[in-house]
Amino acid sequence: MKLSTTALLFPRRALLVGALAIASVTLLQGCFPVIAIGGVGATALMAADRRTTGAYVDDEAIEWKISDLIRKNFGTLNHITVTSYNRNVLLTGEVQDENVRAEAQRLAGTIENVRAVVNELTIGPVSSFSSRSSDTTTTANVKARFLNNKVFSPNHIKIVTEAGVVFLLGIVTQAEGEQAAEIARTSKGVTKVVKVFEYVSENEIKALESRNNSGDSNLPSPAP
Repeated sequence: MKLSTTALLFPRRALLVGALAIASVTLLQGCFPVIAIGGVGATALMAADRRTTGAYVDDEAIEWKISDLIRKNFGTLNHITVTSYNRNVLLTGEVQDENVRAEAQRLAGTIENVRAVVNELTIGPVSSFSSRSSDTTTTANVKARFLNNKVFSPNHIKIVTEAGVVFLLGIVTQAEGEQAAEIARTSKGVTKVVKVFEYVSENEIKALESRNNSGDSNLPSPAP
């Protein structure tokens, strides 16, 4: 599996519920906030995901741990959003200077289970509330168009928007990635699209989905 950044049955369900419980205990022991997730809804989302159960749970923990480090080290003078997908971390937002930008990336890389860090932080003033609200609307617009496209499942692609720039994360084929980027590019409010995909073949996709459907979630995802 190749990570790419481009500008432009002990069934799985039972394992998912158990993994969520374990993750909650782990986060509590580490003094990190825990989101109360509806069991059925979360299980359904995870079952439709191409990530392993372990990667899904790790991503939640990785985001909380890095965000906690950033708060402790940089306070509120910088705006840094942390997104983890399949243990690959994307940093977006605005920071004061290059030193903060570099240090944020270094800190993210110290967290257990992080495979790679993609640093898309920009140097400049912290974005306004209205700008972030606009980004939320843009993300919703792109998600809605993904739902309506009928070509690929929107559950396989995560969307992050910062200052009108849309970042797309997911485990996809080359064709899915290009289709997603084109839909995002032509969506309202989007100024630029950055692909942060892990590209796999059609056969690898079938293997991933077969693994998830069979409940064999202990199989590792292909290496980047």
